Amino acid sequence: MSRTHDIAVIPGDGIGPEVVREGLRVLERVASLEGFTVKPTRFPFGAEHYLKTQEVLSDASFSEVKDHDAVLLGAIGDPRMTPGFLEFGIVARLRFGLDLYANMRPVKLYDESLTPLKGKAPEHIDFLVVRENTEDAYAGMWGHFKKGTPDEIATQEIIFSRKGTERVIRHAFETCRARAKRKKLTLLTKANAIRAMELWTRTFAEVGADYPDVTREHQYIDAACMFVVTAPEQYDTVVTSNMFGDIFTDLGAALVGGLGLAASANLNPGHVSLFESIHGSAPQFAGQNRANPLATIMAVSMMLGHLGESAAATRVEDAVVRLLRSRKLPNLGMDSGVGTDRVGDLVLAELVGAAAGR
Repeated sequence: MSRTHDIAVIPGDGIGPEVVREGLRVLERVASLEGFTVKPTRFPFGAEHYLKTQEVLSDASFSEVKDHDAVLLGAIGDPRMTPGFLEFGIVARLRFGLDLYANMRPVKLYDESLTPLKGKAPEHIDFLVVRENTEDAYAGMWGHFKKGTPDEIATQEIIFSRKGTERVIRHAFETCRARAKRKKLTLLTKANAIRAMELWTRTFAEVGADYPDVTREHQYIDAACMFVVTAPEQYDTVVTSNMFGDIFTDLGAALVGGLGLAASANLNPGHVSLFESIHGSAPQFAGQNRANPLATIMAVSMMLGHLGESAAATRVEDAVVRLLRSRKLPNLGMDSGVGTDRVGDLVLAELVGAAAGR
């Protein structure tokens, strides 16, 4: 019986369309190698679409998107828009509307040449961050009082619910167990200063009782930002809040090659979920064929795993790893001298070469 996966594709703004193009090339090739079919449906949401139609993401369009098996997102953001306008209207709308409560961000070193840390090799940096994705200061509860005056006050509320905290912590325990590595889960909070985070430490202890095979550890986020640089090998699986996870994973990305290699999955386990690179839209580089698409290609690998195509997911990841270890890319930045399409070609060559038993 043939397998078919319907994918909603949102290339978005800036370099988004270019990196998504390469991600889709890899997706379609690995699908042919593994014997399944992908049906991508492109959606135009982003700055250009808004300027033409005044639509950000309508209810009707949202209903169309959620009728797919997964969503592949390029990048959202444009300097012609008020900061946060498109991001909240599209990215946050998808996260909240699809209840994508677990943001999964691997921090994995594939080659020692990619890390700025002296003496660290792939065996030292291989952990997964599970970031709560629908609460915290990102919930959108904010406002201004006396705006534009010397007495202006701006507020933003941090929101943690027992349901939201418990489900992401439980998902982190399940993920840590499934990874079957060191079976150690580290909770990052600032409960000594942000007293509301006592909910996190208490829930972590209560849920942890159901996972006696998983070792538990609690660290404060400021200390963890030091430890991840000085001793990254201590981490296996990490769980933390929305804001701290956002910051901690960018730091993690810098340790393994930068944002050009950093992918993420926004999950509602068992339901339609969204996959994207961590980097922004970089509109100043749009259309220049300079953006590195590897983060988006790695997001494709994560999407394949979510869709149950584990062999295909491994094929894509392995192809990227072989490319990185070949040293054919001087670096992963915009100044590598290797065009976006050329990087895609190189990944496809590794993919096909491995399939041919090279």
